Amino acid sequence: MKRLIGCLFFGFSLLLFGKFLGHSAPFDQAPSWARDAIWYQIFVERFRNGDLSNDPSPAYMQGAYPGYVPANWQVTPWQHDWYEQESWAKSDGSDFHKLAAARRFGGDLQGVLDKLDYLQDLGITAIYFNPLNDSPSLHKYDVRHYRHIDRNFGPDPKGDSAIIDEETPRDPATWQWTSADQLFLKLVGEVHRRGMRLIIDYSWNHTGIKFWAWEDLKKNQAKSRYKDWYEITSFDDPKTPEDEFSYKGWLGVQTLPELKKVNVSNKQNGHVFEGDLHPEVKAHIFNVTRRWLDPNGDGDSSDGVDGFRLDVATHVPLGFWRDYRKFVRGINQEALLLGEAWWTNWPDELMDPRPFLKGDIFDSVMHYQWYKPARMLFAQANGGLKPTGFVAEMDRVYKGYSKSLSQNLMNLVASHDSPRFGTSFQNKHKYKYRMGARGNMGLHLGPPDLGVVHEMRMMLLHQFTFLSAPHIWNGDELGMWGADDPDCRKPIIWDDINHRPQVFNPVGGRNKPIPVKPDAKWIAYYKKLISLRKKRPEWKTGSIEYIVADDKDFTLAYRRKEGRHQSVIAFNFGTRARSIRIKQKFIKEVGLLAESRSGALSSTQIENEVLHINLASSSGVALSID
Repeated sequence: MKRLIGCLFFGFSLLLFGKFLGHSAPFDQAPSWARDAIWYQIFVERFRNGDLSNDPSPAYMQGAYPGYVPANWQVTPWQHDWYEQESWAKSDGSDFHKLAAARRFGGDLQGVLDKLDYLQDLGITAIYFNPLNDSPSLHKYDVRHYRHIDRNFGPDPKGDSAIIDEETPRDPATWQWTSADQLFLKLVGEVHRRGMRLIIDYSWNHTGIKFWAWEDLKKNQAKSRYKDWYEITSFDDPKTPEDEFSYKGWLGVQTLPELKKVNVSNKQNGHVFEGDLHPEVKAHIFNVTRRWLDPNGDGDSSDGVDGFRLDVATHVPLGFWRDYRKFVRGINQEALLLGEAWWTNWPDELMDPRPFLKGDIFDSVMHYQWYKPARMLFAQANGGLKPTGFVAEMDRVYKGYSKSLSQNLMNLVASHDSPRFGTSFQNKHKYKYRMGARGNMGLHLGPPDLGVVHEMRMMLLHQFTFLSAPHIWNGDELGMWGADDPDCRKPIIWDDINHRPQVFNPVGGRNKPIPVKPDAKWIAYYKKLISLRKKRPEWKTGSIEYIVADDKDFTLAYRRKEGRHQSVIAFNFGTRARSIRIKQKFIKEVGLLAESRSGALSSTQIENEVLHINLASSSGVALSID
């Protein structure tokens, strides 16, 4: 009886979710759910090991960097001291950063399922998964099979391998559902049952060297039926002893061969360009896309994913992206397309994402363009920024965007490709420059100092009260720290795991032990800000007005308004207490919504239609003035 009731509840939940999906978005606009999203990004291999029986093995790691699996390799224990090399790594003799790529901790989809209640309790409404496609690496951007979930993310890697080997990869009629695929579809249902959305990450620019078409090409060279799928410079001449085979790898990385672009024009590094992908490549990508948008092919997309995060978007031609949007929206009119549009000239110039955001390609981007100037103000990093300079930067960053577009951009403070939030704020030099621990012993590699924590809490208050949808990189809400890749990809520090203290440094030296455990204060603060953003309509969809930008007092304040709901968010970046004066008519009552830290707000007074907000040093506050 209990099982019957559970099945009925599950079916009813999917029915409700399916009806909700029926509210289709106009073709040139993002789905409305994206504007309300609280994003949480999951890197599955490092999120949670929920099934020890499916842990990675050397057989499934061939083809990934560093190009070999060390002798006596084993899965690394979840609680391992991050910089301490395993016995197999010590025997190999290579340095930490080379062999960190050979590590596997065994994160899987069961681990995600086990933590869905945690995410729901945190207040998450949308999950962004790093690539789940079958791949030999830890990051899964070197795809082996686009059409399948990674075999080590599911319960039966060996059985899944047999299923995959039975298929003809180019023919969707032969595709089957592996146990990992089926577990992912269960995960999709469980996410939807909780009223959450999910998008998955794909790179349509390149594959790995174990990709089925690439292996055929490498073997058969110019005689391969896939010889036109890749950017080949020259094929091997069997008449000579040399190997003349040459091809283009993404950013020169030979383990990531680039897929063929056709009809290309005006191509420049760091800029968008016209063109398309090879027709057969494009057809394969569209078949994979359809598979995950509508798994059972019945025309009802409620059992599929809610969209895609699209990797290295500037490396793929605009013509392909326009057709891709038409194809995706033809299956699910509520699907979200979110692009990565990062650098024009690293590390100084971020790209302008506007060419992607005209309504014919993407709905949103990972909005690093907000984070870089925000970090300059709130962390006083990269030379610092004053309040008036920050306002000018925000006006520039958001210039020309519609209200709805501004709301669904993904504002993030960290990701799988950047230092963790705390480490980025602690180390105040140029953004994404010398932020890795390799050969950089001057980098602060421990938890942030108290003063930095104050800055971080102010930044989060800004992130959750500002324009655009806030994003959390898995583990930041637990107080994790870590330099740029690979340190930003440490296993998540769950409270039911006794993590070893951080003792070792990247070159094998020992330091004073640093406890590694989740920080309840961070979790509570994130939950409060998430709850408030859901309750305060002006924080999600309201207008914004900068009402104070005082460079002398080092203060900033802005007003958010939606109908009768109004709030003021104020910050004091200085080292002494300040009083911020705001002219505001018809204030009847001032309510405290949130402080960046205890004691941030000394007092408020209303005198002659002027609101006085008395703030402690290095603190911020959100006040309701409804």
